[in-house]
Amino acid sequence: MRFRIHRVKGAAMRIGLIAPPWVPVPPPAYGGTEAVVDNLARGLAALGHDVRLFTVGESTCPVRKSFLYDEAFTPIGVAVPEAAHVLAAYEALADVDIIHDHTALGPLIGPTIDGPPVVSTCHGPFDPMNARNIASFADRVAVVSISHNQRRTAAPIPIEAVIHHGIDLDTYRYGPGGGGFLLFLGRMNAAKGVHRAVEFARLAGRKLVIVTKIREAEEHAYYEEQVRPLLGPDDPEPRELALPDRVRLMQAADALINPIDWPEPFGLVMAEALACGTPVLAFPNGAAPEIVDHGRTGFLCADTDSMLEAIAHIPDIDRRDCRAAAERRFDMHRMARDHAALYSRVLATTRARELALVAPETATLTTETIAIAG
Repeated sequence: MRFRIHRVKGAAMRIGLIAPPWVPVPPPAYGGTEAVVDNLARGLAALGHDVRLFTVGESTCPVRKSFLYDEAFTPIGVAVPEAAHVLAAYEALADVDIIHDHTALGPLIGPTIDGPPVVSTCHGPFDPMNARNIASFADRVAVVSISHNQRRTAAPIPIEAVIHHGIDLDTYRYGPGGGGFLLFLGRMNAAKGVHRAVEFARLAGRKLVIVTKIREAEEHAYYEEQVRPLLGPDDPEPRELALPDRVRLMQAADALINPIDWPEPFGLVMAEALACGTPVLAFPNGAAPEIVDHGRTGFLCADTDSMLEAIAHIPDIDRRDCRAAAERRFDMHRMARDHAALYSRVLATTRARELALVAPETATLTTETIAIAG
């Protein structure tokens, strides 16, 4: 067995982050996972850690970067390019203290490679078959859940920690609202509830602005078949916007409407809206109840009637409460601190396990009690 040097607790760590190959870090437009990875990388670097990011060549995240593909690989979800990307990542990051993998294949590939301890975050729902496969590597990979709701669906995977996403509060600044419109922001598919958002806005007599991604064939089909027929001649065309324009819309919107119809593991756009002071109107699916404080930062709505009632009561929400909630719960620096603490625990556990194999009587020692140079 090959033994590694692990840092003492509190010391700067060499941390390798692996992003998926589908979108640059940070994303130019759509890309929730990549936005999270960017925030985490910058937050960890601000804590003094040596952060190394494996991504695609287009990425501009201000940490040390390496890549296999010069450009983001499309279409999203093709297994062979992702596998090549992940294998190259583990080779490139072989000399770090710990690897945090944000890809779908990483939890299955990383534990089979002789290298640093591996932490994995699943940014989507846990597929039952994948969950069983990941669970078989549970002694070699520490799995992070991004919400308590996601954790409840993770069985039989043992979850090492639940860490909510964090955002850059200097980017998502408070706005006064008053724009006179509702905002939908998300992918163009049925699970995101775009057609429901259009229906609710029409029933409430409110203008709706739709900011969305329509690139994949199924997104175009859903839009043409279920959304476009609902739009009136005066409704603005859905469009994809860069980050500064999205932020300006969130700062001006009366509310974000988010009628999701699936167990979304987190829902980053809801945290972003709150940071801009914008109340969130959502169905209580997935992690929405963990993000929206019903009656204080928005409303959780069970059906059409409750959604229409919520729209009528948007003025009851104090936008300053929304901003305060985001500052308290969804700051990227809190996310970075939580992850750094997790990495330290994983390294301590790994060190104790290795010591137990060499000298069982030292198994209770941790990295806090062992002075290791470097």
